[in-house]
Amino acid sequence: MGEVSPAFIQDIEHRPKVVGAIAEAEGIPLIDLSALINSPDDHQAIESLVAEVRSASKEWGFFQVINHGVPLEKLRRLEEAARKFFGQPLEEKRKVRRDELSTLGYYDTEHTKNVRDWKEVFDFTFHDPTLIPASYRPDDEEVTQWSNKWPENLPELREACEEYAKAVEELAFRLMELIALSLGLPADRFRGFFNDHQTTFTRLNRYPPCPAPHLALGVGRHKDSGALTILAQDDVGGLEVRRKSDGEWIRVKPIPNAYIINIGDLIQVWSNETYESVEHRVMVNSEKERFSIPFFFTPAHYTMVEPLEELVTKQNPTKYRAYNWGKFMVTRKRSNFMKLNVENIQIHHFRIPENKNN
Repeated sequence: MGEVSPAFIQDIEHRPKVVGAIAEAEGIPLIDLSALINSPDDHQAIESLVAEVRSASKEWGFFQVINHGVPLEKLRRLEEAARKFFGQPLEEKRKVRRDELSTLGYYDTEHTKNVRDWKEVFDFTFHDPTLIPASYRPDDEEVTQWSNKWPENLPELREACEEYAKAVEELAFRLMELIALSLGLPADRFRGFFNDHQTTFTRLNRYPPCPAPHLALGVGRHKDSGALTILAQDDVGGLEVRRKSDGEWIRVKPIPNAYIINIGDLIQVWSNETYESVEHRVMVNSEKERFSIPFFFTPAHYTMVEPLEELVTKQNPTKYRAYNWGKFMVTRKRSNFMKLNVENIQIHHFRIPENKNN
């Protein structure tokens, strides 16, 4: 990626602070899931976990989990395969390059908030093929499919990706059960959204050393549009979270064998803003490359997203109009490939204005 072209440079107000000016997020909750994995019938222990998840989701929108049940060897195997893939010549990686028809595979020119990210990625879906709307246009009811693109010279990458995603999906369902319970809902309230047609995908990220880390970001400020993100990161670090209490950017300290969990926009809408999705970004540095693996848990394309009726009351009326998840997702993907002249679609575009007379 060499020199920093203007496409990577953040506006002055969004440029990262110099090292030392960012506080480290000791306060982001660390939750031990061993009771959930080993003693799921211990009601007292589960209630304690639910309370921790409720507090973390409410105060931070982020938390870390340990003793989560995902075998470490599956992560290590995927990390090794990812390093091999990204270590190949560019022309080899571009044999599985993604395009506007199927946003799966390799890519190195992604944009966030219309600014290019300092990274290269490889995306694959959990269910292959994955059904999605053929276009972002509301009147187009045609459905198409995305199929994974695997490098022929690295068969171990496909095996590692598929094994890892299957293990992390189990964790995702467990976390969604805890979140449902924390909202006073039945544990399985969200399960129906994530059937065999779910659009869940996993991303392999590589952030190369950057000659101007004070000007560019690995990923610009954003909120995740799905339900949950389950992130594995290496020991280099770089993830920053905008703290809800004061709006300051806080660095998330890597914890060995822990996953970082963040609440996405879907849970914000489903919970009628009991929980909120939180802005985050990724810093780069001039000396070390960084690797991370986010798992984005997202529902079937035909899901209509709106506040759950159990969480809507006269005192807390519905805050969002229903929207179609597939159309929303496809519209968002457009901005990954081109710099748009308008703000990309966000959930606030579906928010119902509050009645000021009430």
